Amino acid sequence: MNDNIILPSTLYDNSIADHDTMLDLYEDMLLGRNFEDMCAQMYYRGKMFGFVHLYNGQEAVSTGVIRALDSVDYVCSTYRDHVHALSKGVPANLVMAELFGKETGCSHGRGGSMHIFSAPHNFLGGFAFIGEGIPVATGAAFQSVYRSQVLNDSRPMRVTACFFGDGTSNNGQFFECLNMSVLWKLPIIFIVENNQWAIGMAHNRSSSSPEIHKKAASFGLPGIEVDGMDVLAVRKVACQAINRAREGEGPTLIEALTYRFRGHSLADPDELRSRQEKEAWFARDPIKSFKNYLLSNSIVNQSIIEEIDAKVRKEIDNAIQFALSSPEPEVKDLKRYLFAEDL
Repeated sequence: MNDNIILPSTLYDNSIADHDTMLDLYEDMLLGRNFEDMCAQMYYRGKMFGFVHLYNGQEAVSTGVIRALDSVDYVCSTYRDHVHALSKGVPANLVMAELFGKETGCSHGRGGSMHIFSAPHNFLGGFAFIGEGIPVATGAAFQSVYRSQVLNDSRPMRVTACFFGDGTSNNGQFFECLNMSVLWKLPIIFIVENNQWAIGMAHNRSSSSPEIHKKAASFGLPGIEVDGMDVLAVRKVACQAINRAREGEGPTLIEALTYRFRGHSLADPDELRSRQEKEAWFARDPIKSFKNYLLSNSIVNQSIIEEIDAKVRKEIDNAIQFALSSPEPEVKDLKRYLFAEDL
C-alpha cells in the first residue's frame, strides 16, 4: 500500500453504504477516470473538436452525490459534464459518440463535450457558460413542487442536483436562485465543486468570502462543507440533503473541496498552479484512497478490484469502437432537433 495515499476519513459505516453500494461507488469513479483519460487520447488524435474539460480528480463529488439519487431525480451540470452524465446512468458509448460528434450520441452529435443531454436519464445538460445551469435546475425543482401541489402527484418528490464551480459562486444567478429556492422550499441541492481554481484565477484571490458554504446563511438554507476527495463523506452529506429536499424541507448548499488533476481544458498548458500544490492534491487521489480503504477494511479483495478494473476497461473500449463506427449526422438534418417533433 502506498503510504502517500491518504485514506478516507469516514470510518466503515453500513448506514452510509452497504457492500454492493461500496462496489458501485468504486466502479463509478473508476469509469469516470478511465473515460476522461481516453477522452484525452482521442482529443490529441483529432477525434474530438472544440474545448474538452476533463473531470480527473473530482470523481468523488459526482459519484458521492449522483449515485445517492433516484433514477427519476434530475441532474444539471456544467461544461465539465462527461462524468456527471456517466454517474447518472447515461451509457458510456452514447457519451463517447456525442464527443465524437456522431448521430448516435446522446445529443445526436449536436452538443459535443459541453452540452451532454439525456432526457431518458433526467440529465438536463452541460452548459458552456458558468452559472447558466443554475436557473434551469431551479426550474426543474419548481416543477417537482408543481407536480405535487398542483397536479396532486402522490409519488415522492423528485430532487434536483445542481453542480457548478467555485468561480460561479460570485455570479448573480447563484444568489438569485438560492433566494428563490428557499422562498419556495424547492427540492434542490446546490453542489459547489470548489476545485480551487476558476480557469487561471485562484479562488481565494477572487472572492471576498472564500468559504462558499457560509453564503447559505444569508438566505436561510443549510450550508455544508465536505471533503470532496472522500466519496463516503460526500455521500453522507448528500443523502442528508436529498432526504431533506424530498421531504419538502427545502434546499441545501454543499461545498465540496476538491481539485482537478488536469488543466482547465485540454488546451490549457496548466502552468499557473505550482508543482507543490498539485502534488499535495495528487496524494489525496479519491480513487486510490477509496480502493485502499476497501482493501484495508476487508470489504473486497484484490481479485474483485481487478474484476472491476477489467469490466471498466472493456466498457471504455466498447465505447470507443461504438463511437468510431457510428455515422456522422447528415447534412439534410442540419436544422433538425431545433424544435419539438411530432410523436
